[in-house]
Amino acid sequence: MMRHSILFFSLFIVSSLVMAQDYVLDTIQNKYPFVNWEANQIKFAEDSPSFAKLFRKLDTIVNGSEEDIHIFHIGGSHIQADIYSNRLRTYLQHMSPTAKGQRGFIYPYKIAGTNNPSNYNVEFDGNWTGYRCSIKKDSVAWGMAGVSAVFKDSIANIRIKANHRGYDAQQYDFNRIRVFYDNWSDDYEINFKESGLIADTKVNKEAHFIEFILTQTLEELEFCIQRIGNPENPEFLMMGMELMNDNRGVEYTTIGVNGASFSFYNRCKYFNNQLMLYKPDLFIVSVGTNDGYHPDFKPKKYKKYYENLILTVQKANPDCAVLLTVPNDSYYKRKYPNPRTRVMQKIIYDLAKKHKMGVWDFYEIMGGFNSSKDWYQNKLMPRDRIHFTQLGYRIKADLLLKALTSSWEKELKLEPNSVLNQIINE
Repeated sequence: MMRHSILFFSLFIVSSLVMAQDYVLDTIQNKYPFVNWEANQIKFAEDSPSFAKLFRKLDTIVNGSEEDIHIFHIGGSHIQADIYSNRLRTYLQHMSPTAKGQRGFIYPYKIAGTNNPSNYNVEFDGNWTGYRCSIKKDSVAWGMAGVSAVFKDSIANIRIKANHRGYDAQQYDFNRIRVFYDNWSDDYEINFKESGLIADTKVNKEAHFIEFILTQTLEELEFCIQRIGNPENPEFLMMGMELMNDNRGVEYTTIGVNGASFSFYNRCKYFNNQLMLYKPDLFIVSVGTNDGYHPDFKPKKYKKYYENLILTVQKANPDCAVLLTVPNDSYYKRKYPNPRTRVMQKIIYDLAKKHKMGVWDFYEIMGGFNSSKDWYQNKLMPRDRIHFTQLGYRIKADLLLKALTSSWEKELKLEPNSVLNQIINE
């Protein structure tokens, strides 16, 4: 299993804070001829009724109508860090005055001892033990986040700040909050520091959350986890949070765990129950780098896990557009270009054709086998040649935006770049 350095991510997350949201593709194509710019498209989208429906909904938003669109993006360390996915989120939520939805589902990664995205902040006290589904020796209940943190003492305080450091000028507030936790036990209760803040509560036993309806709209909130009485083996297990408001527009949820593969997400007992709370309009699958990292990669198992996820998403919403992304070219142990990505590429194409899904072939766009060498030499990837630098992630996000808007324009017979220009100039 591939391990990732928290320090490495901290450096790149901090550097991303100064990242301008200026669109870069129109200024760098001559500089990076090794990139296959012509391959940057959503393949098979024109054959998918789900993508046609998605593009029509997006078009109503970009033209100022109120509409709800929920995007899920699942992956490993690239998505946990939420750098290039947040760049996409920012683009889509600023494409019109009606485009910004709620922040939605998040995980307070800091309490689990792993890197937190820089676009929201978590402060806490108490002794917590974090568990990731991607760590084989870890064994605990996981939900949709794939990360859980356990607390066993008497009291712990948690403060969530939705708007951290003015990240990309993105501002969120919320008037409801869900806490996903182990509601099969009554060892602990959740209390809020400010009196009179809670108007009502709702409990969902199957999805393991309690929802608090607030009397005011906030940007940050503090609550405590407090033990009740003296139970013999007390335990509070945090599975995630959701920051909610009444905004209509684009909601972009990221699900990412460092080192995660399909087999690890399959360990998440409550993943399906929690996904069923939502009806995704677009589900982006960016899982695979860790599956194909080791030489003992099993293509048949990979295909089976991948197809099971597609079927789960379709169960949540049969009309969901599912975008299968081919993992980036990468190195094994920083020494050898990984040939197994080509095997995953073929599997992804086969599944897309079978289920009428779209494919964004980032492996081909990068330049194919061993192209990460060129990206590294041009300072777009760090030494591991698995992740990306600040500029590398910016390019990746802008490529995906360009591919999505191009398919959108073709589907609705719009002028080329008309939607893209509106989004990046909004």
